[in-house]
Amino acid sequence: MTKRDLLIVFVAAVALYLPTVRHGFVQDDRAIIASNPAAHSIPRAIVAFGAPYWPPETGAGLYRPATILSYAIDWTISGGRPGWFHLVNALWHGVVTVLLVLVLARWLPPLAALAAGLVFAWHPVHVEAVASLVGRAELLVAAGILGAVLAARRRWWISAGLCAALAMFSKEHGVIAGVVILFDWWLRPHHASPFSGTERGSGSEHYPLGFWLALVLLTAGYLVLWRVIGWAGANDAAAIFYHGGMSGRLAVALPALWRAAVLLVLPVSLSSDYGPQVIATNAGFSLAAVLGLTVLVAVPALVVLCRRRAPAIAFTAALAALSYLPTSNLFFPSGIVLAERNLYLAVALVAAALGMGMTWVAARRGLRPAVLCAALLLVLGVGRSFARLPAWRDNRAELLALLEDHPESYRGHGSAAAVLAGTGDTAGARREYRMADSLFPEDPFLIAARAIFLLGIGDTAGAAPLVARAQEMAAGGVGDRPALRARFVLELARGHRAQAAQIADSARRRFSGEARWYRFYLQ
Repeated sequence: MTKRDLLIVFVAAVALYLPTVRHGFVQDDRAIIASNPAAHSIPRAIVAFGAPYWPPETGAGLYRPATILSYAIDWTISGGRPGWFHLVNALWHGVVTVLLVLVLARWLPPLAALAAGLVFAWHPVHVEAVASLVGRAELLVAAGILGAVLAARRRWWISAGLCAALAMFSKEHGVIAGVVILFDWWLRPHHASPFSGTERGSGSEHYPLGFWLALVLLTAGYLVLWRVIGWAGANDAAAIFYHGGMSGRLAVALPALWRAAVLLVLPVSLSSDYGPQVIATNAGFSLAAVLGLTVLVAVPALVVLCRRRAPAIAFTAALAALSYLPTSNLFFPSGIVLAERNLYLAVALVAAALGMGMTWVAARRGLRPAVLCAALLLVLGVGRSFARLPAWRDNRAELLALLEDHPESYRGHGSAAAVLAGTGDTAGARREYRMADSLFPEDPFLIAARAIFLLGIGDTAGAAPLVARAQEMAAGGVGDRPALRARFVLELARGHRAQAAQIADSARRRFSGEARWYRFYLQ
């Protein structure tokens, strides 16, 4: 790969997202960045290496101190202007794209690697990760993992370790860095590839045992820190997983896996929410679940079968599987069913496949048809991505896009209800809460929010059964947090201040960060 080729993919990746410099803080950006003191100064961000990712009052936990530090650097430079944050996201996306091209250049001819880089740069699934500022974690993880792979190939052991540390301390699935390096070593060419140039470490050399031990210790150390500091939100599963056990979880996780595969290949119907109804769920196994199971078997098979004939596919298939696994809900429930940002690294598989396909067409039909086919797909990709950018301009745009594209999203209607309640449109709020409840009646957070809304407008009779249902749906887990809040407000509305105080004391003991919320009502 020439420097010009790398510059082309970098500029292409960054240029697509330049319009986002006019965007603001959207959804979780507000809690993680705009309202989070740790993200406003570098000293506080360094102290936050001993604190969870989410602010204490949320009780959500997780551990991503490198991501918080990157926000603090941006805040210090820009004074908190969101446009700068968005520009930095675009630059990180450009860096990741260049790193991926360099990784794939070991196995693909230069033109095919360039095409793969452009696919990765412009794939529509990436819009959420790049245009949403909390997607910074995905970008840093990807940069760390791919940087570690390249550094290890060149036998820059300290640099590889630092890149792996960046990946781990940016987001949880960064722990796969060592495994990805191992896969890359496993796929190494035994004889120099004609496309590998003078790259050191591209032959059959073994990586030193000390390097592997250092990666193991780094990974173990991170996991210990995560367990001690970030565990608070580890059991914060999505509401759909509160009941149903393993079979119920797989009945959701497998269709979600199929939907993820469809998004990678045909990214037409995009969404900021993939909860119940957006992804159809069934009590038993559905056709979508069978297709998801097929994907689950096919991807590892690709890794093995393509090891020698198409190592670029083998590597990116392993990368896609490993990066998706932590939030796949296949082995344990996570806080989401599916999110486009979590497919950021998985897009590398599609990019490599197009690069391989372009090489195949060029060998049989000539270079011109191969370039034309690739160009057509790239134009479609960049067009869909550009059309999706306005959906992440601000909270209003995101919500309207969700409701327009996926009116079956219960979260969309729940958010609309909260907005309408805030503007005083009680009739509209009632309507949207009813709609959300009809789409998915098992979310204790939504049920409790609806109950508190009704209590706020004096409808105690309507709120009481909702409070009882919220406690039933909470199932003794993190859903108890909103259920206790709703019960607390109900007791206050009934004039039972002593009972309300007891509930507040119980909530403060069980959930960190609750004191401020209850103090507001008890003043």
